[in-house]
Amino acid sequence: MTKRVGVIGGGQLAWMMAEAATKLDIELVIQTPKPDDPAVSIAAHTIVAPVNDATATAQLAAHCEVITFENEFIDLEALTQLENQGVPFYPRLASIAPLLDKYYQRAYLQNLGLPTPKFIALDDHPNPNTLDPFGFPVVVKARRLSYDGHGTTIVNTPAELPSSLTPHPSFFLLEEFIPFDRELAVMAARSRSGEVITYPVVETQQKNQVCHRVIVTNDLSASVVKQVETIARTLLHHLDFVGIMGIEFFLTRDGNVLVNETAPRTHNSGHYSLDACMTSQFEQQLRAVCQLPLGDSGLTCAGAVMVNLLGFENVESDYLKKRQQLTQIPRSHVYWYGKSESRIGRKLGHLTILLETGQRQEAIDMAEQVETIWYGTGNRE
Repeated sequence: MTKRVGVIGGGQLAWMMAEAATKLDIELVIQTPKPDDPAVSIAAHTIVAPVNDATATAQLAAHCEVITFENEFIDLEALTQLENQGVPFYPRLASIAPLLDKYYQRAYLQNLGLPTPKFIALDDHPNPNTLDPFGFPVVVKARRLSYDGHGTTIVNTPAELPSSLTPHPSFFLLEEFIPFDRELAVMAARSRSGEVITYPVVETQQKNQVCHRVIVTNDLSASVVKQVETIARTLLHHLDFVGIMGIEFFLTRDGNVLVNETAPRTHNSGHYSLDACMTSQFEQQLRAVCQLPLGDSGLTCAGAVMVNLLGFENVESDYLKKRQQLTQIPRSHVYWYGKSESRIGRKLGHLTILLETGQRQEAIDMAEQVETIWYGTGNRE
């Protein structure tokens, strides 16, 4: 059994692997840019270097038996040279290569016959007079290096389009705007032997393209759940994927689902699994890459709601008083990522509340209670 796992990236996703690693008797070795990044505190060894520094990854490989990923901001070409020299990456680089660029990701999904919004590729100097293939509003996305709303803009008129492109240093994806009923997500894991486990299908609630809440209840129809699970299994099998993946969806008003984006790693929409599932997404990731049997992904409670604790001001603070208030909420579990600098929209922590009834309204009520404490009545994101 693998005893040492290298992780490219040392943010909160790697930090949250710690409990699972201890349970499985695994040591984590981290490659991360800053010596005070969250996962440094739980690592057996740390390589301080950018995540796209393949020379540092070669050093990482000398300290572990297998390497996995906390994020996908990597130099794929350089890592492929290491893989060709025998460094084992899971998921394999060929499995994540179609997903790193959002345009190629969409094209890959389309070629598999999986439903997505309509889309086209843009270069960095498009003619706005020719960019109305879907009608307005439309969505513009940076094809690489975008996350948490960065690099995603909803454009309501042709006049807005040129200005929406200037902040982003990469090429772009233009897609139709979907007037969805809800946004959904699912975590799915696949082992080296091809076994696939899916987690409950959840509702995500976003503001300004940033996730604020994840609601885990049983009110989705069997038809919707089946569509999501079928898409997840199809995608993981065709990629020959090993590890865990987050997949985000739009649920249309006629009850169909469209794939929005994928993340070939643990994901914010699966944080509830730390407290609400038999096996957390972080344990499942380690199990998959270490050739251990996949764990039970079922809920241990009636339902849950996860609320992201986002920065709402630019200050240095650990918000201790607010966090102490949050811990007083019954059945709550507070996670603080150890970041001392708050910036607007930055993920500073999250809180999961286990529900008594599992009803959607209970989840919304509890989320509103959390947000009133965290943001205050006049300071909500």
